[in-house]
Amino acid sequence: MRMIFSRTPRLLAAGAMALVLAACGGGGNGGSESDVPTLRRGISAKVDTLDPHKSSAQWEDIIIGDMFIGLTTDGPDARPQPGMATSWETSPDGLVWTFHLGDYYWSDGNPVVAEDFVYGLRRIQSAEVASQYSSLLYLIKNAAQINRGELPPEELGARAIDDKTLELTLEYPAPYLPGLLSHYTTYPVPRKAIETYGDAWIQPDNIVVNGPYKLVYWRTGDQLVADKNPTGFGAEDACFDRVVYFELEDLTSVENKIQAGELDLNNAFDGARQTEIEAKLPGWVRTTPALITTYWSFNSQIAPFDDVRVRKALSMALDREFMVKSVLTPGYVPAYSMVPPGVNNYDVPRPHVAWEDTPREERLTEAKRLLEEAGYGPDNPLEFEFIHRSTDDNPKVAPVAQANWAEIAPWVKPTIVKQDTKVLYARLRQSDFEVADGAWVADFDDPINFLYLLKSDTGQQNYGNYNNPEYDALLMRSNTELDLKQRAETFAEAEDLMLNDYPITPMWFQVTKNLVDPDLTGFEENAKDKHRSRFMCRNDIQSAE
Repeated sequence: MRMIFSRTPRLLAAGAMALVLAACGGGGNGGSESDVPTLRRGISAKVDTLDPHKSSAQWEDIIIGDMFIGLTTDGPDARPQPGMATSWETSPDGLVWTFHLGDYYWSDGNPVVAEDFVYGLRRIQSAEVASQYSSLLYLIKNAAQINRGELPPEELGARAIDDKTLELTLEYPAPYLPGLLSHYTTYPVPRKAIETYGDAWIQPDNIVVNGPYKLVYWRTGDQLVADKNPTGFGAEDACFDRVVYFELEDLTSVENKIQAGELDLNNAFDGARQTEIEAKLPGWVRTTPALITTYWSFNSQIAPFDDVRVRKALSMALDREFMVKSVLTPGYVPAYSMVPPGVNNYDVPRPHVAWEDTPREERLTEAKRLLEEAGYGPDNPLEFEFIHRSTDDNPKVAPVAQANWAEIAPWVKPTIVKQDTKVLYARLRQSDFEVADGAWVADFDDPINFLYLLKSDTGQQNYGNYNNPEYDALLMRSNTELDLKQRAETFAEAEDLMLNDYPITPMWFQVTKNLVDPDLTGFEENAKDKHRSRFMCRNDIQSAE
């Protein structure tokens, strides 16, 4: 993609508030003369950070991915395309990758250079940042040791050969690397802005970006606004001059906003009401099978969940079939394994829990036996708390789970607690829970992206602190296996081992759930549910061009 560098003055932050008022009203070219072509996006939760090294939220990635571009970038179909790197080559052993950067620029006018990537990849492993996603990049040579403070950052397998040439050295071959490099954890970040402003570098007055949109306004709990960045990658071809992101957790508010003509797309809807919404908003509902697993975590480091019998019993008692059929979005599938169907590089018989096809009454009987064997009964009831997300279908499923567990025996007494989604994930990262709801959306298309979550050194994303040296060893073995079939077989062995330890209970595999204005073009269904604003347009804008 050809880029044009210009020094068009950016929108002054002081004037952003007035412009937001126009953005919140009509879309496209309609409305008052002060309107600009505006895309109005709903995101499903509150934004905590826009720092690519501190975020771990899919809804934050919607904004981050509009503002920053990595070595590769997600295309409309979410497959990796050249980003800052126009080409690359790999050594015969697959361990050394050399990337050649194009002539691209930051929004402050400085060129994007290889050293920007070196700085970013070192920063995400630093103790000061304490990134919850640092382990995703342990495949880079010495990253894990640097993260643990055992080696200096200069030992990281990332070096700038010159301004336009970046070399990455890996711990093991990773054929999925181009896909991983489109993930926000690998994005370059502006060193000067970070060193000048600290954590405030992501605020509208301070932020420096290399993507097609740049933040100009942020009102916490309400909305964020980004305007086209004329020096940014993809800006030349972007249809919309402005993107407004509304923090909309309440799905009724989403529907009301759409009916009022104030929203162009939203990344969630009430799945149980899909048929009703399709009638109410003809053509808006968009779903497709996704690389998303909802799984619930047990805190296996505390009683009573340090006992595998308790974890197994609670997992067996859950009626996934009823949840999927009667509560959840059409298209969801009950899950009895962690890795979702459709993932690449896993073409072997998949493991699953042995009782998957066992009638539920027999499951409940076995669950009761396991709990009694673990010492629970009328004189020692099993009492625990289940926390669940406040968004999507999760509040509707929680009472079903509570009833399922109570069916084991009268002395099983679960309490359910709804948590703000952002707060819940913070508690998960701190292991501040007993049993907790959660989900994982693929960062890249490979089984390791799901299975690494349970590795003992993964850190904050191993929510229940699962630790099994045999599981760790199997994942390490998969890293050195060049034969894809043998690698897949090793994954299957590891997943089977983990499933029988019950650090988690898989619940369902999801479909994507978006509401998209039928007049919006450029929105392509994909299993990663990535939809960058620069690819979208409206029929009325296209016809006016």
